Amino acid sequence: MSAELNLTLVSGGEERTATVSVRHAIIAGWTGRDPVAVEKHIKELEELGVPRPASTPIYYRVAASRITTASQIQVTGTESSGETEFVLLKHDGRLWVGVGSDHTDRKVETYNITVSKQMCEKPMAHTFWTLDDVRDHWDRLELRSWTADGELYQEGSVAAMRMPDELMTQYAGKGLPDDAVMFCGTLAAIGGVRPSPQFSFELNDPVLGRKIAHAYEITELPVLG
Repeated sequence: MSAELNLTLVSGGEERTATVSVRHAIIAGWTGRDPVAVEKHIKELEELGVPRPASTPIYYRVAASRITTASQIQVTGTESSGETEFVLLKHDGRLWVGVGSDHTDRKVETYNITVSKQMCEKPMAHTFWTLDDVRDHWDRLELRSWTADGELYQEGSVAAMRMPDELMTQYAGKGLPDDAVMFCGTLAAIGGVRPSPQFSFELNDPVLGRKIAHAYEITELPVLG
């Protein structure tokens, strides 16, 4: 199974379109650089019923077909929410960076995180930059997200998460396989984790003066038992 995506790949100021068959999808969790902060967050979530991860960081596999660039997704029930993350893509032997949302069922998360990751589609923007173009100013990149009412939901630097090379090496030794996507960890939600009927997010590069942005609507399906 794979996800067939039409993407815009930008390298050195030039862009091209490409059809990418995503065959591997990985959600990296607990990727913070500060181990004290990571442990504090683990304990906070334990108090809410979310089990402690088996390792930090940890790499959850999800079906490649869950990766999408759609502007609308359907979810079961009312207890899911998005969270913006930088996304790594390996395609044609090169590494690319974009932005996505690890949309997750929060109720299921309290008893099985792996299953919660599989419950929802993972929306991401169509555009990716080559990783080589941002390596020298990586920590200057910024993530932001907003809820449906335009309220700022997340904001911060990618410096809060481990470096891309470290995440890929810890997962697969020599890096990602070709046509793999990895979501790379998120920032704390401002005002707490909560659902929203619409979610928007961006990856901003203040050095090169550009950004990648995407938004999607969430349709909640009824739970009848």
